[in-house]
Amino acid sequence: MTKSGSILSSGKAPNTRLRARYWLETPADPRKVAETIAGEQSTGTFVRLAPEVEARAARCDAVVESVQEVEGAPHASLPTARRAGDVPVRRALIELSWSEENFGCSLPNLMATVAGNLFELRDVTGLRLLTLNLPDGYAARYPGPQFGVTGTRRLAGVRAGPLVGTIIKPSVGLSPEQTAAMVATLCEGGIDFIKDDELQADGPHCPFEARVHAVMRVVNDHAARTGKKPMVAFNITDDLDAMRRHHDTVLAHEGTCVMVSVNSIGLAGLAYLRRHCALPIHAHRNGWGYLSRHPALGFDYAAWQVLWRLAGADHMHVNGLRNKFSEPDESVIASARALAEPLFSEGLPGYAAMPVFSSGQWAGQAADTYRALGSDDLIYTCGGGIVAHPGGIAAGVESVRAAWQAAARGQAVQEAAVGNAALRQALDFFGK
Repeated sequence: MTKSGSILSSGKAPNTRLRARYWLETPADPRKVAETIAGEQSTGTFVRLAPEVEARAARCDAVVESVQEVEGAPHASLPTARRAGDVPVRRALIELSWSEENFGCSLPNLMATVAGNLFELRDVTGLRLLTLNLPDGYAARYPGPQFGVTGTRRLAGVRAGPLVGTIIKPSVGLSPEQTAAMVATLCEGGIDFIKDDELQADGPHCPFEARVHAVMRVVNDHAARTGKKPMVAFNITDDLDAMRRHHDTVLAHEGTCVMVSVNSIGLAGLAYLRRHCALPIHAHRNGWGYLSRHPALGFDYAAWQVLWRLAGADHMHVNGLRNKFSEPDESVIASARALAEPLFSEGLPGYAAMPVFSSGQWAGQAADTYRALGSDDLIYTCGGGIVAHPGGIAAGVESVRAAWQAAARGQAVQEAAVGNAALRQALDFFGK
């Protein structure tokens, strides 16, 4: 792998600066506030230092690369201690950059740089991290996704089309044996992918090891009889030593995927797991709303997903079209596209991750998802859209798969339903 400071295979010098773009709102001059942010997040201090010290520190100053002012507003989006919320505010798109010498190749310290105290500055009444561009040196320390699309397809035995998946429901309350019975029914129904709900971990009513043993017994039996082995993403979210132990349990039972709630375990937790992991890591984003829902605060997905791909996520949730949450469809598609964007300069690994569509999905969104994304390299998880299908689970799986096949052919879903009873039932039942 290319090391920091070397020449890339493309012949270009490596990128050695971290760049971050923000949407900024302030009652003050946006350029002056951008300079304040740059100082706060690099060498800034409230008192003057000795001249020779300041001269040495200058090479570590963050740089304000650009300030592009956009239309302001009559009121501030967020409260501030210095000014009332009714004052007019100015808004701008700003870009800052830092030398990688400031924080080294460390994801937690990179996070402290681009998403630290800057959100709390008094002259900031709105700030949102839009995009991140990483120094190439990070490719040497963080290997990123281990399996991605290609490895996931191989382990799941799905060469073409999306992985049609579902979630164990009810989220909690089932015993290991009851969970295994549901998984057996899903396997018989032709499912490609099954995941724990993020709330199901290692509770006393369904201990992790017992659940893995019971579930993988039926999955391995199904694979021995049919040659098809659905991928099951077991939720191993826990403390570091417990996650490692849970991973080893899944691997010992011939499982093919583990799941973690990334906002719960943190960047260091995911990077630790990735170094030990021999299975695809399914990254669940629960808690995403508190990072993103207010448009004047937090993260855009385009910036947030960069950190988790670098830390080692193979699959990442992006919500779904016409979902049950607050996210608009345009944002969902933009998030899925972002997962395929290269993280580093030409000549280094791309670190692509597989998007996971979920939340209120059924056969009816397949055509729009395919048309908007232009790809079926994704996991398409349907809860009620499969389990609540009036014809049963097998019919639910068939309806989703038929809808995606029609989308790939460019055929209208209503036309495809004429010759497919499961799809016709889905349109009649869920389409209402």
